[in-house]
Amino acid sequence: MKLPKQQQNAQEPIWQNKKKSDLKVALCFLLPSLIGVMVFIFIPFIDVIRRSFFGAMSGEFVGLKNYATIFQNDAFKLAGGNTLKFTLICIPLLVIASLGLALLINAIGKKAQLFKMTFLLPMAIPVASVVLLWQVLFHQNGLLSRGIIALGGQRVDWMKTDWAFWILVASYLWRNIGYDMVLWLAGLSTISPAIYEAARVDGANSWQQFTKITIPQLLPTLFTIVVLSLLNSFKVFREAYLIAGDYPHDSMYMLQHLFNNWFVSLDIDQLSAAATIVAGIILILILVLQKTWGGDED
Repeated sequence: MKLPKQQQNAQEPIWQNKKKSDLKVALCFLLPSLIGVMVFIFIPFIDVIRRSFFGAMSGEFVGLKNYATIFQNDAFKLAGGNTLKFTLICIPLLVIASLGLALLINAIGKKAQLFKMTFLLPMAIPVASVVLLWQVLFHQNGLLSRGIIALGGQRVDWMKTDWAFWILVASYLWRNIGYDMVLWLAGLSTISPAIYEAARVDGANSWQQFTKITIPQLLPTLFTIVVLSLLNSFKVFREAYLIAGDYPHDSMYMLQHLFNNWFVSLDIDQLSAAATIVAGIILILILVLQKTWGGDED
């Protein structure tokens, strides 16, 4: 015999009804954000993928021609190589340096608040101020060149030499190390001190505690930090563009420069194909990292 709907609802556990109510409330808060993501990100990117298979001027379907064209483009090879080099150098350096700082601050405790604020300060500095700092230090008439002249050398325009790439690396590390340090500290705070106490009772030394407890417990945090650091690495284009313009030194010519120049020249077909490839690579990388580091420990 089938019970009336009211009696069925009455027999449901209270926690189940509360869960359904919380889900409805959560959806109400999430819906505006989901609509915004769909309208301003997802749907436009679907159109970018579509445009990658069509000619920019003719509008005719060209298949994979745009993809073949960009792989034969010397500017794409240069920008792609520089971007890959920048990522492979910066991400490991940033992850290791920020983890070291987080471990140091966590060991010192509350006395390290001022030390922590020192590394968070670059996050509050506007990009225009960073560019001004670059000009003061690395311009042909900047402080470094004046110091070299005082020592009997010749003035150097650092942003027009191979040193430009390493200045960009240093700027990225300087601006992002505090942000990643805070994320590491948040991850460290979730590890119970009782685990370390039990390990010490069992005779584990500091290195064993770090490799057997700290690192495994921080793998989800590592996934978050690597993904955010990867996405933040594309923002370094702002400083490079403001100080060196559309066509900087070859060593710091990134994909963002190339995309910007293609957009200005209305090479939308090549831009769409390149953006689709880059987005696909980043998506695959994030999924691999999520599978490796971001999964549930259960």
